[in-house]
Amino acid sequence: MKIRTAATAALTLAAALTLAGCAGSTGSGSESMPGMDHGGSSSSTSAADFNGADVMFAQMMIPHHQQAIEMSDMLLAKDGIDEQVIALAEDIKAAQQPEIDQLQEWLDEWGADSGTESMEGMDHGGDMMMSEDDMAALESATGADAARLFLEQMTMHHEGAIEMAQDEVDNGQNPDPVEMAQTIVDTQTAEIAQMQELLGQL
Repeated sequence: MKIRTAATAALTLAAALTLAGCAGSTGSGSESMPGMDHGGSSSSTSAADFNGADVMFAQMMIPHHQQAIEMSDMLLAKDGIDEQVIALAEDIKAAQQPEIDQLQEWLDEWGADSGTESMEGMDHGGDMMMSEDDMAALESATGADAARLFLEQMTMHHEGAIEMAQDEVDNGQNPDPVEMAQTIVDTQTAEIAQMQELLGQL
């Protein structure tokens, strides 16, 4: 699998260590951390003005969104799926791929890597991402069972995204990712309500 599960605590610690000294930096000072180009000569305030929370948000949300798209693709490849669930999976793909592209663009501007390497091989607990067993179960499920499992898993997946996004809203510095994070909180909260309603109909 391209997307490996990762321990939230371990990832947070690793990111915190990697990003030590980044918080509060606007890119114009002398405290640029090693390996990071803060764009001090750039005329783009958006590119230069960021902190560790912004970078961590982008690094964690990219693989999280990628897994949501993978889950949606699994569902859309199946027969006998409720049309409303199909529409939801298509909406998730349509919303999250552009966000992945934007998040990667920000990381490039900030001189940070995508963070996916640090997630490889890490055992992830909790509800942030689906495990390999979860993904295998979804891939093998059929019909109404697949639709139900997709809705249950995506609800937990969205809850993880909302938690990460809320952390960015509370602690981020760059207004652009903070705005995206708030959009994720609002959109995915509404989608969770929609998925709960759909589960009641299946």
